[in-house]
Amino acid sequence: MASESSFDVVSKVDKQEVSNALNQAQKEVSQRYDFRGVGADIEFSGEKILIKANSQERAEAVLDVFQSKLVKRGISLKSLDSGEPYASGKEYRIESTVKEGIAQDQAKKITKLIRDEGPKGVKATIQGDELRVSSKSRDDLQEIISLLKGSDLEVDLQFVNYR
Repeated sequence: MASESSFDVVSKVDKQEVSNALNQAQKEVSQRYDFRGVGADIEFSGEKILIKANSQERAEAVLDVFQSKLVKRGISLKSLDSGEPYASGKEYRIESTVKEGIAQDQAKKITKLIRDEGPKGVKATIQGDELRVSSKSRDDLQEIISLLKGSDLEVDLQFVNYR
């Protein structure tokens, strides 16, 4: 078995599932009694998700509803980057973004983890916003996947193109 096996480590989010979760959260916010009369709303604002309410607690409650809808649709909360609530006129707002791709500093941290704790002979290279991990042994690659799944990283990882 002289050929090298490899896989890619990526961080991708299904935009349609995020949109579905947002629509479900909008529906629940409009129907729930505790959100009546507090100006609670959640919507897409360009690439950002904007949450509005007349108090900080209500804005955080709307964010909580949205997060629960994301989890039910199989999207990791590591992919959601929410800011702190801030006052804007008479209402409070929270801006959230959906993170995609592995940032350069995170990619360096992952490659260092693979170098330090992974089996010898495994190579990890950064390719834009994803990583390519290669080795002669498929067992070593399986070990790397379980190592990365078990480590506490700030990004949601998927493993694709396993060859």
